[in-house]
Amino acid sequence: MVTQKEFSLEPHKRGFHLITDEVLEKLPSLPAAGLLHLFIKHTSAAFSINENADPSVRKDLEAIFNHMVKEREEYYKHTLEGPDDMPSHAKTTIVGNSITIPITNHHLNLGIWQGIYLCEFRYHPTERHVVATIIE
Repeated sequence: MVTQKEFSLEPHKRGFHLITDEVLEKLPSLPAAGLLHLFIKHTSAAFSINENADPSVRKDLEAIFNHMVKEREEYYKHTLEGPDDMPSHAKTTIVGNSITIPITNHHLNLGIWQGIYLCEFRYHPTERHVVATIIE
């Protein structure tokens, strides 16, 4: 059986945000076993699974990504929406816009130190739209 639900995430400022609880609040009851697939319908934000305990990891990831993909590079052509526009698309390509998580005993089967991240690459916070597909 497949269940699909679309929902919006609250706007988050630029950075890496732990959103596991926010996602779970939007989902129907999880089956005994299956998969949760999350897809973000945007080209300037991404999903990742990473550290859920130490917030310094999120700050370090932001610094790493801003170092790897800099703003205002002279070779960028796609700059219509500001200096964070093209870098946000590149960062999304690197991270990806979907994740899949196993479901076991009606819970997400994440590791003890894992959580779902919204990787927001734009300066201006905006509502993000998500498609959640639950496969039993």
